Amino acid sequence: MKKLIVLCLMLPLFAVSQEQLEGVVLEASSAKESPLPGANVYWANSTVGTITNEDGSFTLPYKFSYSKLVISYVGFKTDTITVTENKYIKHVLQASDELDAVTVTSRKKATSRSYLRAANTLFVSSDELLKAACCNLSESFETNPSIDVNFADAVSGTRQIKMLGLDSPYILITTENVPAIRGASQAYGLSFIPGTWVESIQITKGSGSVVNGFESIAGQINAEMVKPTTDDRLFVNAYAGANGRLELNTHINQKVSDKWSTGLYLHGNLRDQKFDRNDDSFLDVPLKKQINVMNRWQYTNGEKGVVSFINLRYLNDNTQSGQVDFNPERDRGTTNFWGSEIDTERFEVTTKLGYVNPAIPYQSLGFQTAFSHHKQESYFGLNTYDIKHNSFYSNLVYNSIISDSRHKVKTGLSFTYDHYNEVVNTDTYERTENSVGAFFEYAYDNLDKLTFTVGLRADQHNRLGFFITPRFHLRYTPWEKSALRFSVGRGKRSANIFAENQNMFSSSRQINITNAGGKIYGLDPEIAWNYGVSYLQGFNLFDRKADITLDFYRTDFQNQIVVDWENPFEVNFYNLEGDSYANSFQFEFNYNVFEGFDLRTAYKHYDIKTDYTSGQLEKPLIPQNRVFVNGSYETVEKENGAHWKFDATYNWLDSQRFPSTELSATEFQLDDYSPTVGTLNLQVTKVFSPKFEVYLGGENVTNVRQDNPIISPDNPFGSNFDSNFVYGPIFGSMYYAGLRYKIK
Repeated sequence: MKKLIVLCLMLPLFAVSQEQLEGVVLEASSAKESPLPGANVYWANSTVGTITNEDGSFTLPYKFSYSKLVISYVGFKTDTITVTENKYIKHVLQASDELDAVTVTSRKKATSRSYLRAANTLFVSSDELLKAACCNLSESFETNPSIDVNFADAVSGTRQIKMLGLDSPYILITTENVPAIRGASQAYGLSFIPGTWVESIQITKGSGSVVNGFESIAGQINAEMVKPTTDDRLFVNAYAGANGRLELNTHINQKVSDKWSTGLYLHGNLRDQKFDRNDDSFLDVPLKKQINVMNRWQYTNGEKGVVSFINLRYLNDNTQSGQVDFNPERDRGTTNFWGSEIDTERFEVTTKLGYVNPAIPYQSLGFQTAFSHHKQESYFGLNTYDIKHNSFYSNLVYNSIISDSRHKVKTGLSFTYDHYNEVVNTDTYERTENSVGAFFEYAYDNLDKLTFTVGLRADQHNRLGFFITPRFHLRYTPWEKSALRFSVGRGKRSANIFAENQNMFSSSRQINITNAGGKIYGLDPEIAWNYGVSYLQGFNLFDRKADITLDFYRTDFQNQIVVDWENPFEVNFYNLEGDSYANSFQFEFNYNVFEGFDLRTAYKHYDIKTDYTSGQLEKPLIPQNRVFVNGSYETVEKENGAHWKFDATYNWLDSQRFPSTELSATEFQLDDYSPTVGTLNLQVTKVFSPKFEVYLGGENVTNVRQDNPIISPDNPFGSNFDSNFVYGPIFGSMYYAGLRYKIK
């Protein structure tokens, strides 16, 4: 194995020296030029080409015999450029006639899939994030059919996401490919990333790349943050919701010198009004205060091929929930009224250093580090949960090619360190985890027909031991505008059972752990294999652009920490004995119906079952069937930039299995399944100029509401109290308004 790791690290050094051509591909939208990731760049009459990165940049081999460079992207005119010498290329793609300029160009770019990448990745731009009141990252997926969003419980107001039917701990969530939502931040961390800070999101289904670690099982969500050099000099977003929520986001960016730029990003939100529309004595939405500040520095030296980022971030978040009459100063620790407070303080320092060899541009080196200190002090009624989590992450990545750009390699080393200190009522749990890993990834890229990526990483973990993580992705193009993909990969992780399941504290259930002699809470690590196949086909329907996507993914657990809710008075944690799997099928149809109007539809079916001690059961509170419909319309932009945007999203959820309540008294027993749920969200945006716009919207405008989300709300300190049977909205209709102002 040592010889294999050495070979992985040394192989790129044998790459053959070759002259390279560099450039960037942009799109013209909203009176500015924006990077176009995923565009195809290749030499005509050859198999030599590449795909643009997230910032629109590309590098590919250059020879004097190459003279015609082809640049293409779905929804844009394909351009062929005559290249007579090796000079940096900056090219702006224009919308095709079928998509009619600005409006549909924006829609097609808002969410897109590449026909040429090996992984099944969906690109979500900032235009898509603006289609809803995207106040934080947990609310960024309401218009995305690949991600499921629901409330964790009826008390905390926390939104949780799922992919392929699996909870967010099985998804690797990163910011600029640095793991961000994990450990202590798993339950609430998505709400700690303001939506205006996000430049774009990449959603990859199935096992991710070995470069990013070994924990990914269901997929990866990567958020690219706004950058001081490309963000507006001044950006202000103000928001007010009918549920008492007020938010203000401000970005201030400044070019300090020729090479240094900095950005100050401020976020604050407040909710101090109490609402109890269903008259169960509990707040429908929690009271909340959050201050979030990030200072970002960017260094760019094109002559030396160096780009670097330094991020400093501080967060203070306070949440109060529970009964309307609860007063923390008076009632905490008593049985006067049930209440909860969650106070979180977090500090982060992250750095990124990228170097591209000016003499050999296809050789690059990247180094990332991230340190975070996370402190949460919280109580839920008479339950106490406190956690301190110090984390350090570093990753060194070397990129090169073998012979030509069809053969790409990545290799490197990573190190992680995590120290946890948890207090659960009267018990204390403290542990340290660290790991050292090496990885190697080879990618074959023939743009005409075939692309595949095979990766292998080896890790030595102080609690999980030594293990190998293989990953494989393949894309084949059987005919024009098609992509057939296959992926397989293995993931391994240690489950943070308390941090990831904090909703259980908002109940009277007793917490039990079946100690099996493992090294994490007495439990073993979770191990799973993920297999996936996907087919993408683009075509013209009545002379308008359309595409369909079909994908099927299966996750098989070799071991899983089973969270068993089947006894209404207990929540039990134990190692899997038997089978646990998740099957996910999705069909998606996208269509540009007419000029300015895009329609996206999706149907999703889940088959998720686990062997519990009581037998094999469907996973609770996951609908077997989902239907998604999104319609977006944008008027033609006038000379002064004024235009309208309209967006509507409908989600229908099938009935969901409730955990068993057979042991409860008759008045506290529930049906086996919930009713079906259908919700409709609407938003209208008036853009007055490139500088100013206002938006109005409504969430759940059909006012669908789960009337009794809490069991035994009149006796919250009794043995039947439980707030974890949430299958739909609690608040009912919620309307909001906001404005955006920016100076380029």
